[in-house]
Amino acid sequence: MSDFKDRTIVVTGAGRGIGKAIAASFVAQGAKVAVISRTEANSQSAAEEMNASGPGCAKAYAVDISDFAAVGEVGKQIIEDLGPVSILVNNAGVTRDGLALRMKEEDWDTVLDTNLKGAFNTVKAFQRNLLKQEGARIINISSVIGLMGNAGQSNYAASKAGLIGLTKALAKEFAGRAVTVNAVAPGFIDTDMTNELSEEQQQGVLSTIPLKSFGKVDDIAASVLFLAGSGARYITGQVLTVDGGMVM
Repeated sequence: MSDFKDRTIVVTGAGRGIGKAIAASFVAQGAKVAVISRTEANSQSAAEEMNASGPGCAKAYAVDISDFAAVGEVGKQIIEDLGPVSILVNNAGVTRDGLALRMKEEDWDTVLDTNLKGAFNTVKAFQRNLLKQEGARIINISSVIGLMGNAGQSNYAASKAGLIGLTKALAKEFAGRAVTVNAVAPGFIDTDMTNELSEEQQQGVLSTIPLKSFGKVDDIAASVLFLAGSGARYITGQVLTVDGGMVM
């Protein structure tokens, strides 16, 4: 029997890319998944696609996760609609790249508010619920950029490094209730973002990856399913890099 059948799972940033793949993987395991995206169109489209394949179910929710009050209200609605939440996956993230010398304050704030504060907001919305569930999990999607930095991405690197710090602190705070908190740090994954790179840029990135290929969204989804499952019950406060060997 699946570890996830009939369990309620929340995935942020699930309208496309990595988040969508994660949510779809849980639906395929029979879970009830809250598909959260900033826009209603993205969340609804993704949920409909997942429901067409089953055997679990997906329900769409639109919210700006940087808005503390709005996330709290959506959290209440999710619990009312789908039941107690036992797994939270904080995947939502944005980029506003630029050299620090020229970076606008609004670009710094937008990235930190979404990528880092957004995760705090969702944890606050579901924490009391999670602490009451047997085998509850929180999984934060960080990035190898949070481990090694990257020129032109000081805001993104800071947000993803902060997410690792949040992961470790929460792991210690929630361990007494047997709630595990871990992070996954993807490397360069084949998504809309990497597809926008020029051929020269892609080859430059590939030269830094020992496995000589970009990862797939399903690679990240598989890692999340592992950390969310019963086989990872004794793993907490860890960062699982899924990067083809970039930062080893």
